[in-house]
Amino acid sequence: MYNYIIDIQYDGTNYAGWQIQRNAPTVQQKIVDAIEVITKEKINLIGSGRTDSGVHALGQVANFRTEIEIDIYKFQYSLNSILPEDISVVKMKQADEKFHSRFDARSRSYLYLFNHNKSPFYYKYAYYYPPVTKINFKELNRISQSLLGVHDFSSLSKKNDEIDDKTCDISEIWWRKGKDISTFYITANRFLHGMVRTIVGTLLHAAENNFDEKYLMEVLDQKNREAAAESIPAKGLFLFKVRY
Repeated sequence: MYNYIIDIQYDGTNYAGWQIQRNAPTVQQKIVDAIEVITKEKINLIGSGRTDSGVHALGQVANFRTEIEIDIYKFQYSLNSILPEDISVVKMKQADEKFHSRFDARSRSYLYLFNHNKSPFYYKYAYYYPPVTKINFKELNRISQSLLGVHDFSSLSKKNDEIDDKTCDISEIWWRKGKDISTFYITANRFLHGMVRTIVGTLLHAAENNFDEKYLMEVLDQKNREAAAESIPAKGLFLFKVRY
């Protein structure tokens, strides 16, 4: 068996997330269908992780195995010619047969974008956060640091009784203010369902109300989603990079 890695970018606007679902269009399904057209084999496409409905990716990674040896340049060209315009395979290479894009990943990084001036060009890819909302980014960065390290993120993710271990290790988190676009960035070993958007919403809620890191620790300690603030829209969130 041959094992191949593909790096993928996609606009998640028209999809119900990454993972294949019944009666809903997904990114994974579109790519599987395209690969199977070329290989004429049933393919198991393994993603580095799931992205929710409406979430985009600049650096999703996936792998698949096939009985045939692939001419990578021709295959990537053919694959992109079949895929819709909102999905692109930007890189492809052969991997060790044991490589697993999900289990071998050491960390994942996400970006969230905010636009401060209403613009039709930012509408699909950033959350409109008007400049009248005065946020102290220095303070926002300071309180965000309290989330670094290993914590139980039950309060900051969608309830999922199928997952027993809700601990994640955040290694990097920061905000950067811009004139038109501001950015939130986070890296962790893993993320729970809805976790990034809930973290961002809760941090903004803290900043808007002049809450400090004590508030964040109280939210975490309750291990209850209702203790946190509302999550923000999916359209500003991008899976940025997966590291191995």
